[in-house]
Amino acid sequence: MSTAATRLKRLLFGRPLPSDRLEHERLNKKTALAVLSSDAISSVAYATDQILFVLGGAMGLAAVAYVVPISAVIVGLLVLVGLSYRQTIFAYPGGGGSYTVAKENLGVGAGLVAAAALLTDYILTVAVSISSGVAAITSAYPTLAPHAVALCLASILVLGVVNLRGVRESGAAFSVPTYVFVVAMLLLIGTGVWRMGSGHELADTLTMKRASVGQPPLAGFAFAYLLMRGFAEGCAAMTGTEAISNGVMAFKAPAQRNAAVTLSWMVSILAAFFLGVSFLAQHYRVMPTADQTVLSILGHHVFGGGPLYFLLQYSTFAVLVLAANTAFADFPRLGSILAHDRYLPRQLAARGDRLAFSNGIIMLAVVAALLVWIFRGNTNALVPLYALGVFVCFTLSQAGMVQHWRRSHEPGWRWRMVLNGGGAAATAVVAVIQIVTKFAEGGWIVVVLIPLLIWMLVAIHRHYVRFAKEIAYTGQAPLMFLHHTVLVPVGEITKASAGALVYATAISEDVRAVYIEVDPAHTATMRARWDAWDVGVDLVVLPSPYRSVLRPLVGYVNDLQRAGETDLITIVVPEVVPHRWWEHLLHNKTALYIRTAFLFRPSVVVTNVPFLLGRAGRLRDLFGHDAQLERAPTEREVEVALT
Repeated sequence: MSTAATRLKRLLFGRPLPSDRLEHERLNKKTALAVLSSDAISSVAYATDQILFVLGGAMGLAAVAYVVPISAVIVGLLVLVGLSYRQTIFAYPGGGGSYTVAKENLGVGAGLVAAAALLTDYILTVAVSISSGVAAITSAYPTLAPHAVALCLASILVLGVVNLRGVRESGAAFSVPTYVFVVAMLLLIGTGVWRMGSGHELADTLTMKRASVGQPPLAGFAFAYLLMRGFAEGCAAMTGTEAISNGVMAFKAPAQRNAAVTLSWMVSILAAFFLGVSFLAQHYRVMPTADQTVLSILGHHVFGGGPLYFLLQYSTFAVLVLAANTAFADFPRLGSILAHDRYLPRQLAARGDRLAFSNGIIMLAVVAALLVWIFRGNTNALVPLYALGVFVCFTLSQAGMVQHWRRSHEPGWRWRMVLNGGGAAATAVVAVIQIVTKFAEGGWIVVVLIPLLIWMLVAIHRHYVRFAKEIAYTGQAPLMFLHHTVLVPVGEITKASAGALVYATAISEDVRAVYIEVDPAHTATMRARWDAWDVGVDLVVLPSPYRSVLRPLVGYVNDLQRAGETDLITIVVPEVVPHRWWEHLLHNKTALYIRTAFLFRPSVVVTNVPFLLGRAGRLRDLFGHDAQLERAPTEREVEVALT
C-alpha cells in the first residue's frame, strides 16, 4: 500500500525537488504575467456586469449611459494604485505586500489588519473566479447549469493539484490559456470598434443600438448613492493588483525590475480591456441577465455566435479559473511569512516536495471549496463579499509607504510620498464607500470576519511566545534527572516483552515489569513463569477489579510521583507490529491507549519498542529460536542487540 501511494503521489505531483532547485523554479516576466496577473486581467469578465447589475436594477436600460464614466474613474484609480505598488516593489523586494509595509511602518496592529484582509481576499478570489468561470460555460451551455457547484469543486481540485506540482510547472500550465484570453479580448474589442466605425454591424445588433436609453428614474441623493454602489461593485476589477508586489521573490533575477515591468504590463492590459468592454456594452446597449454575461452577449453581437464566440467563452472560463491561481500563488506565500512571524501555524512556512508551500495550498483549496458549496457557486452572491478587504490593504500599504519615505529621505522621497499619500486617500474613500454600500448585501460578513481573523492571529502568536518562553533553557534547571524509573507493561512472557525489557535495562537500573491483574487465576501462573524465567526484573502486580488496563497503571505512576521515589518515569511498551495491514485489525491498540493516557503528564515518557512479526531480526538472533527465553541477557548481549 505504501508503494502504491508513493507511485500515485509521484504521478500527481511529480518527483521531489532538492532545495538547490529553488532558483530554477522562479518565473520570467511572461510566465509571471500569467501566474500573478490572471486575477486582475480576468476581472474584466465580471466587473462591467456588476456595475450594470446594480444600476440596471433601478434605472433599467438607462444604466448603460453611466458604465463608461464609472469605468474610467476606476481605471484612473487603478493606474494610481499601480504606480504606488511600483514603489513598494523596489522598497520591499522581500515581498509580503501590504502586511510587510504596514507592519514595519504603521505597527503590528495595522499589519495584522492588512494580513487578515489579504487572507480573506485570497479565499474570495478563488471562490469568485471559479464561480465566474463556470458561469461563462453555463452561459454557452445552459444544460450544465444544474451542475455548476460540481464543476466549481472539480476546478478547485485541479488547481490545487497543479499548484502542488510547483510554481514553475503551474506557470507553464497556465500561461497558454491566459494568453489565449488576451488574444480573444483583443479580437472582441478590435472587431467591435471596427464594426462601429465602419458600419458593418450584424443584423441582430441594429435593434439593440436603436433602443432608447431614456432618463434615469432617480435623482438627488438616491441617484448619487446608486452611482456609488455601481462604482463600489465595479472596483472588483482592481482585485489582484497587489499580487505582484506580494510575490517579488517568485521572479527570476533581477527580481525587482522584472516585477515592476510585469506590473506595468498588467495594469495596461486590465485598463484597456475594462474600458473596451464597458464602451462596447454602452454602444450595444448590453444589460447582463441571469443566464448571459456581458462578454457572452458582446460575443454574439460582435462575432455572431461562430467559432470566435466559443473561443471567447472557453478562454474566459479558463482565465477565470486560472485567476484563482493568483490566490494559490500568493496565499501560501503570505501564509509562510505570517508563519515565520509566528502568527500562523509554523507548518505553513515549510516547503513541500516540489518546493511549493503545500500546506497553504491545501488549506486555501479546502476553505474556498467550502465557501463555493455554501453559496452554491452563485457569483452574484459572492461578489458583494469581494473587494472589501482589497481597498483596506491598498490604503494601509500606501499609508505605510508614506511613512517609509518620510523616514528614509531617499532620492525623490517627496514626490514619492505625495504619490503614495494621494493613493492612500483615494483608496480610503473607496474603502468607506465599499463598506457602506455593500454592508447590507452581505458585506457585513467580511466586516465581522476580518476582526475574527485578527483575533485568531493574535491568539496563535501569544501561544508561540508563551511556548518559546516555557521551553527556553536558561542554564538554571538540571540537565540530568537524579533517578530514572522504567516501567514495562507485560501481559505474558513473549519475545515482544523480552525486547522491551532489553531496551529498558539499557536506559536505567531501576526497571520494573508491571502486570495488570484482570483474572487472579492467571496471576498465579504468570508469577510462576516469571520466577522460573528469573531475568532479574521485579514483577509488580496491579489489581484491576474493573478490568481496566489504564486505570491501575495511571494510579501506580501517580503513587510513584507523590511518594517522590523518582524524578523521571519512562513507560516502555512492547508493541506487536503485524506483517500485513489487515492483521492490525486482529490486535488491540494498548500501546496507543497508554501513549494517549500519559500525553499531558509531566516527567513521564512513553516509548514503544516494536516487535515486527516475521522480521524479528537481531532480537531473534539474540534469544534464539526457542520461545522459553530461559535467562536474562548479559550486558554484552544487550549491547549487541542495540547495535
